[in-house]
Amino acid sequence: MDPLSALRDFTIRGELEKIVRVNDEFRFDSDYSFPCHAETAYRSKQGNLYTLETLLYYVTNHHLKHTDYIQSARTQGIPSVTFPDRKPLLDYLTGKISSSDSIEFLLPPQNDAVHPKLPSLDPNVNSGINNDSNDYGTTDSRVFSQIETPVDYMSLICSGERPLKDREGLLECKGRNFYGVLTSATKREEERQRIESQQRKDGLVAKSRLMGSDERGLTGFGDESGYDPNPKPKLHLKGGKIGEGVPIILVPSAFQTLITIYNVKEFLEDGVYIPTDVKVKQMKGAKPDCVTVQKKFSRDRDRVVTAYEVRDKPSALKAEDWDRVVAVFVLGKEWQFKDWPFKDHVEIFNKIVGFFMRFEDDSVESAKIVKQWNVKIISISKNKRHQDRAAALEVWDRLEEFVRSRSHS
Repeated sequence: MDPLSALRDFTIRGELEKIVRVNDEFRFDSDYSFPCHAETAYRSKQGNLYTLETLLYYVTNHHLKHTDYIQSARTQGIPSVTFPDRKPLLDYLTGKISSSDSIEFLLPPQNDAVHPKLPSLDPNVNSGINNDSNDYGTTDSRVFSQIETPVDYMSLICSGERPLKDREGLLECKGRNFYGVLTSATKREEERQRIESQQRKDGLVAKSRLMGSDERGLTGFGDESGYDPNPKPKLHLKGGKIGEGVPIILVPSAFQTLITIYNVKEFLEDGVYIPTDVKVKQMKGAKPDCVTVQKKFSRDRDRVVTAYEVRDKPSALKAEDWDRVVAVFVLGKEWQFKDWPFKDHVEIFNKIVGFFMRFEDDSVESAKIVKQWNVKIISISKNKRHQDRAAALEVWDRLEEFVRSRSHS
């Protein structure tokens, strides 16, 4: 009998307590014995065959919650049964179902031995040894029938194998730490992104300045070099065109807001919200004064990518810099707009598109003041990070629509 069939038989009979481990073997009462790490015929949905040790530990601890069971198995150094395999495996071992697609082979059941006894090819042994019958014809027919029955030698070999490591065991092995590999890979990726971002920023700044000069009539007038001997003073019109240079997005410097200069890049570029305190712990070096972000994902694949500068110190902006400010993430506090070059909120949110980030289960009071302003409220989940991308797209869609309207005003 193979290990899986023996375990199922003892489980159905309620005799799991009779399975005893002795050194590296499991003894099924006085009936069978198998190596602890013998692979069974039950294949995981991940592709590997479960060992007898894994199945026995699971069937004796299936009442535990999956997280508690995994922690317990890890403490014992035993590979665990995956969550998708739990129910069908338990149903099979307890007899609720008679077969499963996950079972690749089952050895022919034997009554008195672990391995089937092969008949001897010695004619002197096979003749006249049947004590149960004096009919030699019956005895010969049984013997030759056994000889003609094919034996699955590969199954016999596999049942006695002892796996050293699988991919999960290798990652969970004691005394090993892959944090250094992760840190090194992360540093290389961040450095590559920083260089590419700087190169894109330099190119886009130059292009933006050329386009800005052309839109403002600084070329095509005066002499051939583009010099205008009578330049017109720049007018600061309500809702006028965006100033020369890379557009600016302002974020609060306070930590009590969801979006700050620490995590804005991951949210707008990758569509993933990471809490500010987590990013602060990960960051090495001084806090950045400016972060460049680009829209890396879009519903429109042919959309031209534009760079934006993100800043959190409005007091450091010069007068001409305010013409480049296109968006602001509001904190919901009046003092955020102190010393801004606008007379009231109406003027601010006519010239700048506003966003307010909140958790979807926050109280209504948290957005009470913001609802009085012309601000787009963006809600995200505290736990469902796969929904962050849709929220980031909301920001980009509103921002791009606002920038287009400013560019054509």
